[in-house]
Amino acid sequence: TVDSKNGVVVFAGNLSLENAPVAEELRKHFDIPVYMENDANAAAYGEYIACGLDTDSFVFITLGTGVGGGIIINKQIYCGFNGAGAEIGHMTLEMGGKECNCGNRGCYEKYASVTALREQTEEAIKAHPESMMNEWVKEHGHISGRTAFECAQRGDKTAETVRDTYIRYVAEGIISVVNIFQPEVIVIGGGISKEGDVLLNPLREYVYKREFNRHMKRTDIRIARLFNDAGIVGAAMSAKNR
Repeated sequence: TVDSKNGVVVFAGNLSLENAPVAEELRKHFDIPVYMENDANAAAYGEYIACGLDTDSFVFITLGTGVGGGIIINKQIYCGFNGAGAEIGHMTLEMGGKECNCGNRGCYEKYASVTALREQTEEAIKAHPESMMNEWVKEHGHISGRTAFECAQRGDKTAETVRDTYIRYVAEGIISVVNIFQPEVIVIGGGISKEGDVLLNPLREYVYKREFNRHMKRTDIRIARLFNDAGIVGAAMSAKNR
């Protein structure tokens, strides 16, 4: 949560920051204006510039260490009345579920982030030592978001289960976003989005079968164009427009 007006990070659970005067600290080192924006909002604006300027409603979901969200309504970043809006990663996916760094339980990001995917992969490897994923980890030296996807592509059944379950988690959250906002476009970003159609096609199929609106024009679900550069581009463009 960012107080953009005063340049303060009010709360960042994954960084253990509370009321951190980040802009003030940066001004000590750089003799230029410093502005602050939530990272996912900046990334949403970057992707909006890249592929969504013809739309009035646009949602960006980034799958990384956590799950970030950015919402564009009437061509403006939606932040809520207090700047804390669009925290898509902290809607509840499973009541009483896994404990989140925000202090709640069952948050979307505990199931749909790349951190969660790595945990799901690790659990599957322990339960199925015969899985190809074991050899993959030995070869690469660590578990990553690519482990299950790559081994599933090679035909490993345990990896397929991990991959498909993870995609369903991501899709369940998107269904809620679609049902609430009915945005014209949803863009999926973060490193895992580089899986492209392997991620996107089953995700779209799952969402379109289960969303409330099945009778009118559907939300266009896309993969990000800017990947990890989205936040940089969005931050620069936001500052330019101030």
